[in-house]
Amino acid sequence: MTSLKIQNLESAPEESKELLEKSKKAYGMIPGLHGVLAGAPGILDAYQKLHELFVDSSFNNEELTVVWQSINVEHECHYCVPAHTGIAKMMKVDDAITEALRNETKLEDPKLEALRTMTLKIVRNRGNVTQEDLDAFYKAGYGERQVLEIILGLSQKTISNYVNHIANTPVDEGFKKYEWSK
Repeated sequence: MTSLKIQNLESAPEESKELLEKSKKAYGMIPGLHGVLAGAPGILDAYQKLHELFVDSSFNNEELTVVWQSINVEHECHYCVPAHTGIAKMMKVDDAITEALRNETKLEDPKLEALRTMTLKIVRNRGNVTQEDLDAFYKAGYGERQVLEIILGLSQKTISNYVNHIANTPVDEGFKKYEWSK
């Protein structure tokens, strides 16, 4: 079992302390992932900025959840799947969407299913998608902007998923009821 230290406001490098305060203000606590990321101020800063940029993208709450959870499940992230299950509940995303994503089953909404499919094609093929893949995505009602925004979300999730694998970050107490494994 690998692990990295979970920093707090006392132990974190000085440059991370303000970022941890920002996390505490936003979430009412310092998520374990943010504590791990605080070990290197640049990665915590990058993660927070990517998160803000992705949340401010053209995607609505359901679409954000589809991108996040599709990547989390594909990467088998023991920490992010439960965290984003709880976040989806807070964002008032239909439980049927969250459960389908967690269980890797087809989404009932064709547009959301097209988003899930494109996200997985980008992840699994490391960005090598075909024109046919793009055309199917566009036919579902998305455009070039959303292709690029999937990559933005993937950038954020790559940081969190990979760090959680290496750190073996414990699931935060508030999300333990949503624990998941593949």
